[in-house]
Amino acid sequence: MDRTYVITGAASGIGAATAVLLKERGARVIGVDMHDADVESDLSTPAGRKDAAIGAIELSEGKIDAVIPCAGLMRANIQTVSVNFFGVTEFLTELLPTLKNSFSPRVAMPSSVASLLPNSPELVNAMLTGDEAISLKIAQGLVDKGREDAGLIYGSTKRAISRWVRRESIRPEWAGAGIPINAVGPGIVETPMVDKLLATQESRDATDALIPMPLNHHLKPRQVAYLLAWLTSEENSHVTGQTIYIDGGSDALLRGEDIWS
Repeated sequence: MDRTYVITGAASGIGAATAVLLKERGARVIGVDMHDADVESDLSTPAGRKDAAIGAIELSEGKIDAVIPCAGLMRANIQTVSVNFFGVTEFLTELLPTLKNSFSPRVAMPSSVASLLPNSPELVNAMLTGDEAISLKIAQGLVDKGREDAGLIYGSTKRAISRWVRRESIRPEWAGAGIPINAVGPGIVETPMVDKLLATQESRDATDALIPMPLNHHLKPRQVAYLLAWLTSEENSHVTGQTIYIDGGSDALLRGEDIWS
């Protein structure tokens, strides 16, 4: 496989599993993370996103075929907004001119089944306007209201990512450049990010009640990596704008059989 991939969040979880899988298949992978990566940078800040993009472009020698931004947080604080949404969208925008030079450019990223759960429409809309300062102010307001409201932040970032992917996928910058751009929506993935949710039988039961997965239960990171790898392969020429839920049936249970009426 003569393809160069840039993967954020490459030091752990889904990002690490995807990097390993693609390397096994012969791809060149440039990992971005805060530690233990080819490019070490903090995607929670505008400067960090720009530096990460510059570093990835330099290491790639100007040849990037696909980007898989996996870096993310699941905390009830404002940093989750900066990393999960702006750390993805601004980083991709910085890499877009280089990505356009590929013969088969592709982008895919994790959203989450949490994109289907209750969220803050005000926060989602603020993120989609691209105003990070206002988004952080709204998120801080949720934190100040207490744990229940702060708990809406993570799902809001994932709803915003899925909507951003759908909106951007048909624009000239992406579709006009022949770039499919998609998201995947995992259910519960056994990564360090969800360790606390699965730490006790009580918390596991509560998590499974919120996100039921009747088919084969929880995921391993590599199972998500397989889907990300296909979406960013040359084989995918027309799937775009989608959030593909890899969730053991959670979406079907949460939204029912008819999502078209």
